[in-house]
Amino acid sequence: MAKRGLVWFKNDLRLHDNEVLLKAQKECSELVFCYCIEEKDYQQSVNGSRRADIIRFKFMQQSVINLRGNLQHLGGHLIIGEKSAMITIPQLVKEFEVTDIYAEQEYAPFELDLVSEIMDRLPEIEFHFLWGKTLYHKDDIPFEISKIPLTSKAYRIPVAKKSSPRETISTPTSLNSVKNIKNIEFPSCSAYGFSKSEYEQSHPFLVGGEDAALERLEYYTFKSELLTGYRWSRNKSDGLDYSSKFSPYLALGCISPRQIYSRVKEYEEKVRKNQSTWWLIFELVWRDYFTFKGMRIGPSIFSTQGFKNKKIVWENDPGKFERWCQGNTGIPFIDAHMLQLNQTGYMSNRGRVNCASYLVHDLKINWTWGAAYFESKLIDYDVSSNWMNWHMQAFEIWYTNPVHQSNKYKAQDFIRLWIPELSKLNNIEVLIPWEFETINYIKPIEVYPKWNRAINLIKKIPI
Repeated sequence: MAKRGLVWFKNDLRLHDNEVLLKAQKECSELVFCYCIEEKDYQQSVNGSRRADIIRFKFMQQSVINLRGNLQHLGGHLIIGEKSAMITIPQLVKEFEVTDIYAEQEYAPFELDLVSEIMDRLPEIEFHFLWGKTLYHKDDIPFEISKIPLTSKAYRIPVAKKSSPRETISTPTSLNSVKNIKNIEFPSCSAYGFSKSEYEQSHPFLVGGEDAALERLEYYTFKSELLTGYRWSRNKSDGLDYSSKFSPYLALGCISPRQIYSRVKEYEEKVRKNQSTWWLIFELVWRDYFTFKGMRIGPSIFSTQGFKNKKIVWENDPGKFERWCQGNTGIPFIDAHMLQLNQTGYMSNRGRVNCASYLVHDLKINWTWGAAYFESKLIDYDVSSNWMNWHMQAFEIWYTNPVHQSNKYKAQDFIRLWIPELSKLNNIEVLIPWEFETINYIKPIEVYPKWNRAINLIKKIPI
């Protein structure tokens, strides 16, 4: 009996290096392609934040529309479910007499619950779930998930010695698509509670989609050779070129980590191998580690006390939290990064570390509030990376002083860019405006004595 397959795209919005697509194409005489928006993602969650806000919605929309165009180019289509996979998948199974469903394997609780419900509703369907998220396949690493080490070094060294990333999979040249399926328009943002003005005023830091992801990969490696300096520029905050900016595309699967790895290895052969190329691959391995560690730990990474059940006394002042969210803390280095996040859905690694540390250790606000806020905003939101990084900031990483860091990383121009009212200040004033009575800027929530040394050093900067 011929199989009619349904390819259910989720966080694998690409045609290249997509094992789900390859397997479905090989095994089925005809295919239906779909992507399902989960309406619940855009509803309110903790502390008044949506699980995903308008900028994340727009970046997802761009990525899905790009996927649809690439599928059409190969004779395919993309049906976009408006409410939930729980509604769309059973409808498509019935309408097109689907026998098999192909999708990327999930690993996080929310997504696993959704998949489980759909499987329960469709007992007659054969499901095929394939692992595609990480650089190293989960079946190839020398650990069972239940025994993933709790320190990165104990994970990385054995993996490097005993495993290798699999080869990338070629992009198909044509698709076994069910004929005469018409695409419908992408649902309006209003269906998810967003206004037209909110949508028009949202500007994701990058354009979404597989085409943009592959273009970015080529630009950062062979076209510009910026990769050669990545190790020394990655802690900056300003602009596009100080880091790879692959993370938003990895988050939605617009690009494969193996594709990045393959291109970096080719770069090492043809251009240069140095600390920067090693460091970029290290970041991919670190991303793997957080995924596998998150799988081992389970839902406790979302709890206030964390997987080690540590008890910390939080003050949880809602007013202070709101000022942090809106970039109104009075600390320009923090405010500039939060304003960038709110307006673009992106923030540098240096910004994330400092904004998290400030919220947790200075304002003494429950780290899960911050993690949830980042989840709502970041176009590169990845469940394991986000929650594990916040978890580490709360329990395992030393405090970072935002005043010292603003000076160390020469953040003056970045602050001037995102806080226009400070744009005309000199290099001292822009970092510590509260020290000058004539400067009209938000007064800090508090200036801590532990910042005094950093403040005094800034006052010595040559004008």
